Amino acid sequence: MTLSVAAERTTITTHFIDGRWTDVGGPTFPVFNPLDGEIVSESAAGGAIEAKAAVAAAAAAFPAWANLAPGARQMLFLKAADIVERRTEELVELMAVEGGASRAFSAFQIRLSAAMLRQAAGWGYLPAGDILRSDVPGRTATVTRKPLGVVAGFTPWNGAFYLAWRTFLLPMAFGNTTVIKPSELAPRSAGLVHAEILEEAGFPAGTFNVITHAPGAAAEIAEVFFESPAVRCINFTGSDKTARILGAQAGRALKRMVLELGGFNPVIILDDADLEESIRAVTFGAFLHQGQVCMNSRKVYVHSSLHDDFVSGLTARVEGLKIGDPRDPGVIIGPLIDDRAVEQIQVRVQDALDRGATLVTGGRANGRLYPPTILTHVPADAICATGADETFGPLLVIEAFDDAEAAFRASQNTPFGLSASIMTRDRARGLDLAARFDTGIIHINAPTMASEAALPVGGVKDSGWGRSGYYAIEDFTEVRLTTLSSEPGRYPF
Repeated sequence: MTLSVAAERTTITTHFIDGRWTDVGGPTFPVFNPLDGEIVSESAAGGAIEAKAAVAAAAAAFPAWANLAPGARQMLFLKAADIVERRTEELVELMAVEGGASRAFSAFQIRLSAAMLRQAAGWGYLPAGDILRSDVPGRTATVTRKPLGVVAGFTPWNGAFYLAWRTFLLPMAFGNTTVIKPSELAPRSAGLVHAEILEEAGFPAGTFNVITHAPGAAAEIAEVFFESPAVRCINFTGSDKTARILGAQAGRALKRMVLELGGFNPVIILDDADLEESIRAVTFGAFLHQGQVCMNSRKVYVHSSLHDDFVSGLTARVEGLKIGDPRDPGVIIGPLIDDRAVEQIQVRVQDALDRGATLVTGGRANGRLYPPTILTHVPADAICATGADETFGPLLVIEAFDDAEAAFRASQNTPFGLSASIMTRDRARGLDLAARFDTGIIHINAPTMASEAALPVGGVKDSGWGRSGYYAIEDFTEVRLTTLSSEPGRYPF
């Protein structure tokens, strides 16, 4: 439930546990608009008590949800999709003031979310197992997939609306119940508004629970998730640094994890590439949501015969992107999420310039508004060019090459392995090169950001493990073997 305090023009949000919105009365924390620092809402500051209650509610709801007829589950998902589309204007406003998302990016998330809900609605009807041959006479072996139980999810502030759906919808589609801990930077668009939608759609109490926490207080909730036997899996979207901390806890608890982490996401533009298409793809791939998405392009390797025209064309295009308040329908580049994000990109741009890089465009903040920034001639040891860490903002490094093989090897010199793109008119050449990339996703003639609800998204190496879409059945179910013997057994003793 959201309670509007008219006198203060502030919204107070509470936890959603066991199908009910909790009472307001405990501690709260402010949520800020990243553009101007104004308070958007006050959110309940929960901890271990709320986390335990949410897990208990999800565990109690699990048996009935796991055994619900696929048709009944389907109707709930379809109704939720309709509600998402009906609330489009409200959701666009929410994502703008809470996460700095432009209208274009918000609409992109809403389309993907509704599509995912409608696809998940049919997964309950898909084959759920196999009948295997046995070497033992009279034995029938059946392999079935069973939901795990309770899945606890951590949802991020960036791409919050869509990524939250992906965090809990996939487990729920396969019969699990969920507890979600949204980012404290965007608690409504990363979880609480989803509870409103599922409540209206009629999802059974306890199947979906949301608890929020004040900045710096996530560890207390995470500890409950890892210690609770009812929680069978942790689904985390965020940074590899946080994932390493959670992974250590998961190891001690022998808890399954699904991780969708960061990426360096290179683009290789070969000498036969369509120049205009390459410019359009890189503009979208690098600067969607101010470069604050894990699949944003971070570095472009472009053949030297195209380099100058590519840089000039890309510069002209990105300099035409409107920067400002994301509530303005014409704005493409909104604010970075907070001052730390601004500081990080400023430090990394200056580091590259100090080492001899050339600033082509951008490079100067206006509050939290940071323009699309392009650097060339960046030394390999500059922080933003090494591939060892992602710069979460609108910063793109461009490097010319003459030897495609050398460019490919350089693009792989990173611990990340999420997404990559190849631009070429030669399909066979593109497919041959794509087969060699050590990434979870490789696009030919499309941005690193290309995404569809039905396609599996996920990385390798430090970009995590696990996949979205129907392939998530591998992560959120377990295989069970059942045998039936119709003849007496033959035993050695």
